[in-house]
Amino acid sequence: MYQLFTDTDTDITPEVAARYGYHLISMPYSVDGTTTYPYEDFDTFDVHGFYEMLRSGVLPSTSAISEERYKAYFEPVFAAGDDILYVHFSAAMTATFDVMKRAVDELLLKYPERKFHTVDTKGITIISYNIVLAIGELYKAGKTAEEILAWAAQEVDHYAVYFFADDLKFFKKSGRVSGLAAMMGTLVGVRPIIHMNEEGKMVSIGKERGRVRAMERLVAYVEELGDGVKEHTVVVGHTDAPDIAEEVAGMLREKFGDDLSIVFVPVNPTAGSHCGPDAVGISFHAKHR
Repeated sequence: MYQLFTDTDTDITPEVAARYGYHLISMPYSVDGTTTYPYEDFDTFDVHGFYEMLRSGVLPSTSAISEERYKAYFEPVFAAGDDILYVHFSAAMTATFDVMKRAVDELLLKYPERKFHTVDTKGITIISYNIVLAIGELYKAGKTAEEILAWAAQEVDHYAVYFFADDLKFFKKSGRVSGLAAMMGTLVGVRPIIHMNEEGKMVSIGKERGRVRAMERLVAYVEELGDGVKEHTVVVGHTDAPDIAEEVAGMLREKFGDDLSIVFVPVNPTAGSHCGPDAVGISFHAKHR
């Protein structure tokens, strides 16, 4: 037997986690020295309230979780005699997985008969959400951990995400987007277009002047790269921008039909701390990233 884990940086809520049988690891953010663990320090994410705080000028920070927290998540499962399959956000974006490895290595010395598997979604937020849901369906269908790992080896790079940010100051502070430095301080109204590459890193691949042109470019990427788009879930994510997300969905339906399966997902506060409010993105099944 094995049990599934994921983390809040994949945009999975406790309700969605319960639907698929996931244990949920909380990734923290800090404001003015106070650290908050999503869905442990609060039950429901106040999307509007959080992003209004950012609009007021607050710039949260994020950090790795401790070895002891990882042990507290994983040890009860090992002690119960089950293995673990952890579907997580991109390891290329953080040092938290180095901390996790130390914790897991110590636990495996204590429980040498147990196995710890990982699937790196090589993404964060909605692209990870898409992959976590797909793996959740495989889990519910009774697939083994080895079968899911084989699926992931073939499929992870066939999930793409493209999004635009509304305010560069959040990414400037985080420093997590390569190729963005040249755009810092550019004219108001210019929005960077960003995607997650096959290394699991965020890369700025261009810019558009105005929100409409930015939305059109996102949809154009779906048209160009989409592979079986209507056979898979399309996720439209936003940082407290539901109206913009609806506009993007309308554009997608014009291109692919009204029966296109679209899910709207508010971006979690930890990831949202880096991209700021009014960002919108699309995750879809693609020929490649």
